[in-house]
Amino acid sequence: MNYKAGIHVLLTGILVLFLSITVIAQTTKQINRQTQSWFSVNSSIKLNSHWAILADLHTRRNNFLAKSNFNFIRGGIQYSFDKNLSVAAGYGHMWLYPTKEGWKTISNENRIYQQIIYTSRFHKASILQRFRNEQRWQQTIENDKRTGANKFTNRFRYLLSINIPVSKNPKVPSLVLAEEILLHAGKEVINNTFEQNRLFFGIKEQLSPSLSFDTGYMVVYQQKSTGYQYDLNNTFRLFFYYSPQLYKTNKSK
Repeated sequence: MNYKAGIHVLLTGILVLFLSITVIAQTTKQINRQTQSWFSVNSSIKLNSHWAILADLHTRRNNFLAKSNFNFIRGGIQYSFDKNLSVAAGYGHMWLYPTKEGWKTISNENRIYQQIIYTSRFHKASILQRFRNEQRWQQTIENDKRTGANKFTNRFRYLLSINIPVSKNPKVPSLVLAEEILLHAGKEVINNTFEQNRLFFGIKEQLSPSLSFDTGYMVVYQQKSTGYQYDLNNTFRLFFYYSPQLYKTNKSK
């Protein structure tokens, strides 16, 4: 066999190997497409110019409204250095409903979190950046029963949210574009360091000085622990934001 024939055989082998890997990847990757709805109330109760109490309530449902996906509560304490920079820490609890047909056991998750939020402006747009670190203890469910064990993961989240006003009239809703990426780590995280990505596009409206909401479309792309299974969730989102101020601002000079 001359060298040209050898090169031809080598290239053919590489091509066959590449095609085989591609076919295997395509046949093993599984994407579960579903519709969801996500509702929440997010509260920041301002005690003074620096301290605030945080309290959130979330519910997400599958098949739009048909079945519960999870319920979640979160609380915390926030300290603001100034109007642009704040830090917070707190606790959350999730009730995650089973997705397997016939299963009824709810998995509980306990969560501790720490976060930093920085806000800024670019021309007329307001920009929010949030880095959140979460320590999560998730109950392990096997054969529709709790095993008594917990899966621990450390999750890292980065959110970029941009609010763009379209009119000088405050009653006209502004546009909102948000992107959040979530990564996690732990001894049981083997195949999916990437956990999920959330992309949101919608509108935001200020109902009063302390109450606003945003609503729109969110796509949630989540990788499962197997590494080859994914959820692609087309989600209707409606979030309310309540920020009462429990102190009076001293305007005297």
